[in-house]
Amino acid sequence: MEQPVTVGRATRSSGEEPEALEALVGGSLTARVTLDEHGTVTGWNAGAERLLGYSAGQLTGRRAADLLAEPIPVRGGLPTLAGLPRWNGDVALRHRDGRKLTVRILAHHRPPGADAPAWLIVSALTDRQPPAGLDESLVSWSFAQSPCCAQAIYDTRLRLRRANADMERSTALTEEEMRGLRVSEIIDDDAGLRAERNMARVLRTGEPEYEENYLRAPGESHEHAWSVFMSALRDHEGTIRGVCLSAHDMTEQFWARKRLQLIAEAGRRIGSTLDVTRTAQELADVTVPALADFVGVDLLAVLDDVPEPPARAVPADGPLLLRRAALRSVTPGAPESAVAAGAVDSYPAGSMPFESLRTGRPTLHQASDPAFAAWLARDPTRAARVRAFGIHSVMAVPLVARGTTLGVAFFVRHRNQQTFQHDDLVLAGELAARAAVSIDNARRYTRERTTAVTLQRSLLPQRLPRQAAVEVASRYLPAGGHAGVGGDWFDVIPLSGARVALVVGDVVGHGLVASATMGRLRTAVRTLADIDLPCDELLTHLDDLVARLNTEEESEDERRAPGSAETSGDVGATCLYAVYDPVTRRCCLAGAGHPVPAVVSPEGTVDLVGLPAAPPLGMSGLPYESTEVVLPEGSLLALYTNGLIETPDRDLDTGVHRLRQALARPAASLDALCDTVLADLLPQRPADDVALLIARTRALDARQVATWAVPADPSAVAQTRKDVVAQLERWGLPDAVFVTELVVSELVTNAIRHAEPPVQLRLIHDTTLICEVSDGGSTAPHLRRARTYDEGGRGLLLVAQLTERWGTRQSATGKTIWAEQNLSLA
Repeated sequence: MEQPVTVGRATRSSGEEPEALEALVGGSLTARVTLDEHGTVTGWNAGAERLLGYSAGQLTGRRAADLLAEPIPVRGGLPTLAGLPRWNGDVALRHRDGRKLTVRILAHHRPPGADAPAWLIVSALTDRQPPAGLDESLVSWSFAQSPCCAQAIYDTRLRLRRANADMERSTALTEEEMRGLRVSEIIDDDAGLRAERNMARVLRTGEPEYEENYLRAPGESHEHAWSVFMSALRDHEGTIRGVCLSAHDMTEQFWARKRLQLIAEAGRRIGSTLDVTRTAQELADVTVPALADFVGVDLLAVLDDVPEPPARAVPADGPLLLRRAALRSVTPGAPESAVAAGAVDSYPAGSMPFESLRTGRPTLHQASDPAFAAWLARDPTRAARVRAFGIHSVMAVPLVARGTTLGVAFFVRHRNQQTFQHDDLVLAGELAARAAVSIDNARRYTRERTTAVTLQRSLLPQRLPRQAAVEVASRYLPAGGHAGVGGDWFDVIPLSGARVALVVGDVVGHGLVASATMGRLRTAVRTLADIDLPCDELLTHLDDLVARLNTEEESEDERRAPGSAETSGDVGATCLYAVYDPVTRRCCLAGAGHPVPAVVSPEGTVDLVGLPAAPPLGMSGLPYESTEVVLPEGSLLALYTNGLIETPDRDLDTGVHRLRQALARPAASLDALCDTVLADLLPQRPADDVALLIARTRALDARQVATWAVPADPSAVAQTRKDVVAQLERWGLPDAVFVTELVVSELVTNAIRHAEPPVQLRLIHDTTLICEVSDGGSTAPHLRRARTYDEGGRGLLLVAQLTERWGTRQSATGKTIWAEQNLSLA
């Protein structure tokens, strides 16, 4: 007898060996034939020989169609079957002895290119009948002994007649104990009533019903998820004779699905902010009550004071200090927690969190475990909580991200009677790992943001300078969102002649680069202001500086490796510069792409100052223009950055309108007005940095200013000194006479000798005494040290030594040399 052709490659599994399997199944009990795509016989087994009488040698290589006694009942015969994956039916074949046999066959069509014959044709031989009644016995045994489905049969009165072994296990009752009872009587639960209603519907309609329920069998600690099918049982005439209830235990699939849902929910909810405490709380919120009845998230206390955790964050011999960052419980108020939120607790060596962090592996303990009991024996407070709430199982899972140990999360069960299992420990580890990365991101962001804020605040004025021109109040708020600290700044710069400069600026971008750029620009503004440049000229010089910074950044980017994504980008900034003179009450303003300032009159009217349109710094290379306005004494000048009026959910016009409304509101002080403006315009966590500077103008009385026109004649110096002495006596400043005479004499003499007329002397008496000499020349004097036999060159040096500060400023018609005395030292 020839062996059947082997189709494909045999694979070894954990079952029978191929030879043993062949002996078991009896290959000759099936006629097996293989054909190629042309219908030629390529394989012929012993069963086929028994069926038709031909040997394998007689049929191999011949056309299978030669065996047909009648055409196959399909159009066109066998070749038309080429497009079918499978065909079955009765075929009339011719036996070797000439008899016609009607044979039921099943033909499998293999896909093209398979390493096997194109067709496999099989037919069961019918000359071997099973013992009488075996089929019926097999059916009965399969129902009773089915290991994968709980089955029960009910009559038309919905009374149980039969139940298999799996149903007996699921109800903890034998078939005999359930026989004659209804579902609702066997299962005292709403699920039993629902099943009974569905079964009644099956009897009425004949249509199958399906439902899912969750039941806990007597003696079990956890519920099972059941997928329940109810179908009608009919006799040969189609009359419904009963109902079959089949219940599949889907508990493992149910919990696997729940775990996947929890992981997906954790991915969506954990890490929604860059706040360490909030992220820890999100882990607790996601896992209660889905996984645990109580969750506590503790972070290493050493993280509070150091930018980076030490290499050995967990001490070798204890104790371990942990701060409770978050907690959540199914019980309001979380009374089972032995540590309050924000409190620090100490854990000795051998305790559950200590060992979990020391080994870096999650741990699971039952309340009866010796190690857990030993720890509780040393902690009476926790032991009392465990007893009071019936805590029966606890998991401790380390929070580790990027090799950095951050803390530990506790998962506790007391209301849920099912103890934690290994799958729960794996799930908790997955959730903790996700949370740890988010906590580490938040920690790193907080550290970098704190560094940027510290840098920026160190670059901003620590205290506003004393000056008499304006009363000022300011506010700076760093961004509260993911954007980070930006480059907003403000400044108040005292100038000569009792004037003051008010500055507000904004560097594009966020982070340390923006803060550092802001520091450079603020330093440049102070330097340019010290040489008393007009507003428009100062912004023009600042524009040149920003353009040079952009050139430097481009050169730096070119030096980086090709293809590097690390580029600085262009430096962009806006700025508003204003100079107020309390003597003339005039204010000069110039802006570079910055929001225009608001002016509040003493009567409470709020207007915006109209400034010429100008691009941000570093983008034009053209001169800027300035505007001059007169501000009555008591006016408010409000300078601010765009973060105050522009928000993601509000347009610019609305922001300006709300700003004007807030500025018009009466306030007890400028500080109170600043707080009112911020409260009215900003959300709790602004999306951008905000700088606000509000100044109330003051005016010097005419009696505090004395001015003289000095003839361009050296003999006029003596009379000028007499006029100055007389004025100082009227002001009650006799102690300032000596120094002032020397200063006036030197400055007026230099103007007459070395400059051009007209020459003017002005004294300003405020908190200081300012002496100004103006002339029509444009050449500024230089301070030099005279040699021993030089007849001149000591005047300005003497002025510099006798006064607090001195300087020079240019004007459209000449220059002014000034010197300022501190009256408290006069």
